[in-house]
Amino acid sequence: MTLSPRSAVLLRMRTLLYFGALSAVLAACAAAQEPGPSASVPASAQAPAQVPARLVQKEMWVPAPQAFPNGLDAVEVYVDRPGRHPLVVLTHGTSDKPEERARVTPWAQVNQAQWFARRGYVAIIVARRGYGRSGGQQDSSNGGCGSRGSFAQTGEASADDLRTVMTFGQSLPEVDPETMLSVGVSTGGFAQVALSADPPKGLKAAISFAGGRGGDGHEHNCDLGGVIDAFRYFGKDAHKHGDLPMLWIYAQNDHWFTPAMAQKFDEAYKKGGAANQFVMAPPDGEDGHHLYGHVAAWSDTVTAFLKAQNLLPLGDTVLPAPEPPNLPMPATLADADKDMWRRFLLAPPYKTLVTDEHGQLSLFAAGFDQSLADDGALDRCKKKPGAGQHCSIVAKTPGVK
Repeated sequence: MTLSPRSAVLLRMRTLLYFGALSAVLAACAAAQEPGPSASVPASAQAPAQVPARLVQKEMWVPAPQAFPNGLDAVEVYVDRPGRHPLVVLTHGTSDKPEERARVTPWAQVNQAQWFARRGYVAIIVARRGYGRSGGQQDSSNGGCGSRGSFAQTGEASADDLRTVMTFGQSLPEVDPETMLSVGVSTGGFAQVALSADPPKGLKAAISFAGGRGGDGHEHNCDLGGVIDAFRYFGKDAHKHGDLPMLWIYAQNDHWFTPAMAQKFDEAYKKGGAANQFVMAPPDGEDGHHLYGHVAAWSDTVTAFLKAQNLLPLGDTVLPAPEPPNLPMPATLADADKDMWRRFLLAPPYKTLVTDEHGQLSLFAAGFDQSLADDGALDRCKKKPGAGQHCSIVAKTPGVK
């Protein structure tokens, strides 16, 4: 898909939206550690003033010949610190609705990327081929439900995109090319399993959230036997390549890949000779398939896994969460709305904040474009319990009309 000049300008603007978000927090932390006025410290012993760190979040294109003409749409997230740092690549799942596949944006995983960035990683979120603005054909065209080819071929196509991003990431000056991690959800989690069958040099571990293919969201799979065969196939090759450390996380109330399905995936993978750490998490929300979106629900589990693999570059240190930019709250909002205004400022683009005549606020973020963010926020406003008859936009993505 070729972007219009206006869309291209908007994309460039999004690369600049979030620079410097951590400066105030880290500067305050540094100031709190300095001696007060009453302390007597020789001038020779005083440490030089520290330059505050900043959170970098920028959209970019990853070159990929099979993703012509645009390449792969990606967002890089990291705390700007001296030296090189390990790389983590994150990727998405696959909606059963074609229109939603066409609207995939890497900004939707910024919260997860920030989790890794605050622990010392350079994170790159990627929209795989054919999803959102990324060029090329979707991985599902290689096999699976209603398509010629096998689920293994589909997984391999997904894994190829991850390898492309890793190779690109290894060339960045802020990245340590010797240490990489890969993370994905749903079909993106299945891609991690495919990746383990032929891991690139430098990949130290992979994490699959609710990994699988062929689910319909109603506890049915279009070809469960075919998916299980693919897990077995990948397990055999993973064992041949030395068993990449893997963490698999499923939830007890996943309606796409039920616990029974997940256990069959696990058994097939291990029957192939491979090894992994399998976690069946407690129920999460109405559908545990979306556990990945609830960072607090998996933070401890992932931390323990990374610690066991010596993949926490900062040890037990977690850098401060980003602070919102200093933008004044609209006059139409009340003091009670400060928390929602803060959420809006921290949310990724494209985003819209809407209110009804009773002052109830609705937020939609990580929209594919501004018009979809506007529509999403207005729709949420109208469907909110006790909502009024009139919903109006309060604020949009800064810098976007």
